[in-house]
Formats: sequence, C-alpha cells, structure tokens
Amino acid sequence: QVQLAESGGGLVQAGDSLRLSCAASGRTFSIYYMGWFRQAPGKEREFVAAIRWSGDSTYYADSVKGRFTISRDNAKNTEYLQMNSLKREDTAVYYCAARSNIGLVVSPRAWAYWGQGTQVTVSS
Repeated sequence: QVQLAESGGGLVQAGDSLRLSCAASGRTFSIYYMGWFRQAPGKEREFVAAIRWSGDSTYYADSVKGRFTISRDNAKNTEYLQMNSLKREDTAVYYCAARSNIGLVVSPRAWAYWGQGTQVTVSS
C-alpha cells in the first residue's frame, strides 16, 4: 500500500501562485507515476498533471500547460505542483494520486492510491 498526504492548498487571488505538496509513504518503490487531479463542485474528477517517479517525463492537461509545473524529490518521496497565473476556473479540490502500472492513463479509475485532497480557491 501507498499512503499519500497533500498540503499547500488555500485561498488566493486570480494571477497568484500556489504550490501543492504530496508526501508518499509505504511501498513507494512500487510507484511508477505520481499525479495530480482536481474536482470542482458538480464536475467529475479530472487529470491535471503527472510525472514518472524515475526519469524526467511529465504530462499536463491542456488547461494547465504553461502555467503549472509538476516536479518530484525522490529523496523526500514528495511530489509538488507549482501553480502560477491561477484562474477562477482552477478552483477545485486537488488530489494527489499514485499509479503502479506502466503506461500513463489519465482516467482517475486507473490510479490506485489517493490523498485526502486539498482545497484551492481562486477569487477574482
């Protein structure tokens, strides 16, 4: 099992920046991808970004490309999501996720491990 714990959410204004962190524990050696998803009220959970746990490959949803940056620190078993130029439509609960299978799948159903979520609210 892998346990995930997010931190760093909050209330910011449009145009501001925020960094989310996710600490992984447990069987971290089994992780192949770490990722971020988000869910706005009344909407389905959607893919935001992912990173290979070893290597430099990163993947982004079109809606955040150029504004968000995913990174990881393997020594700390932690991934990060740097969010710049935030927009009101970025308001959501952000979830950290981990996947142990080879091949990136953006559907939330393909990710086995989840954090509890952290709220990000962007006001205009």
